[in-house]
Amino acid sequence: MSLATDQPGGVVIAVKAVPGARRDEIVGRLGDRLKVRVSQPAEGGKANKAICALLAAALGVRPTAVAVIRGQTSAEKHIQITGLAAAEVQRLWPPA
Repeated sequence: MSLATDQPGGVVIAVKAVPGARRDEIVGRLGDRLKVRVSQPAEGGKANKAICALLAAALGVRPTAVAVIRGQTSAEKHIQITGLAAAEVQRLWPPA
């Protein structure tokens, strides 16, 4: 899977999550994934919520438009963003 794949109604982004970091940040591309660090711990869905909020802010969409669809308990996640196209995501984080 590439970093972003068009799906009906939106796009799916492959993410490598790093919970428990010092600060929330989108590090950038890591191969075919987007590396994201969040300060929230990986318990009770806190890190997933923080990742969704961070991506929503970076992409300029409502937080309700962002959801983890695969990898809820894994560092490797697939995040769906409603209302965006893969080209918009690739423009923000182009291949190295």
